[in-house]
Amino acid sequence: MVWPAALSIAALCFSHSPAKSGQPRLPARVSAVYAITFNGFNIGSFKFDFKVDGKRYTLDGDAELSALLGAFKWRGISRTSGKVGRKRPKPSRYLMSFKGTGRSGSIKVGFDRKGVKSASIVPPIPVAADEIPLQPNHLQGAIDPLSAVMALSLGSGTRPCAQKLSIFDGKQRFDLKLSYRGQKAAPQVPGQSGLAKSMTVCSVHYQPLGGYRMTSTTKQLSQSDGLEIAMLPVPGANFAVPHEIRIPTSYGSIVLLAEKIHIMDRHRRRLALLGVR
Repeated sequence: MVWPAALSIAALCFSHSPAKSGQPRLPARVSAVYAITFNGFNIGSFKFDFKVDGKRYTLDGDAELSALLGAFKWRGISRTSGKVGRKRPKPSRYLMSFKGTGRSGSIKVGFDRKGVKSASIVPPIPVAADEIPLQPNHLQGAIDPLSAVMALSLGSGTRPCAQKLSIFDGKQRFDLKLSYRGQKAAPQVPGQSGLAKSMTVCSVHYQPLGGYRMTSTTKQLSQSDGLEIAMLPVPGANFAVPHEIRIPTSYGSIVLLAEKIHIMDRHRRRLALLGVR
């Protein structure tokens, strides 16, 4: 499950400080493109598009992977929608379709005010004898991977690493707990002025709770202290976005690195953080 976990972490990372009135001041749109590398070799991309219309939000993700000289290919297209709450997002449904070498299918998750209401995977995945089962309490208060973007958005802008996210991806329930690791120099783009000088680095602890098998990969990922996200502030936008996500595995490191990040505010003013030519 390392690829879904990696892409979930990639989708979890837009943070923003709330308005003083208590209602979050979110941008109208954020779009981003990340290159995915494995041990330094480019193996794919992850595209993300986030829109807010009044109190409703829609998030779209598109991930493509190709490895082993094309012998392994995978693509996942996902969408979630819901309502912007004061303290947390309130997703209504999450959809994902995927097609890859050896397996294709779809995932649907429905939500109500308590958490997960329904979930289905087509074709069904047989329950393994050594699978840690989901418990009813695991589904209470859980949100989907893309709505976790909104959860971070409603978190503290001054402490972007002080976050804990409860996530259900249709099969597995897990927590991601962020904590402060340090600072690092921010990238400087030629021709762009006013960029941030430093980024906040958050360590990420992955804790599986139910619907998973304790394979060597799952064990390594849950015990690793090398998962981290470098958050890049957007000056003047009261906003921070992930610039780099690093996920160590038993075979090497998966890295997602931002190539383009565009932000549009509520007044339709466009802020191009990266990707300007």
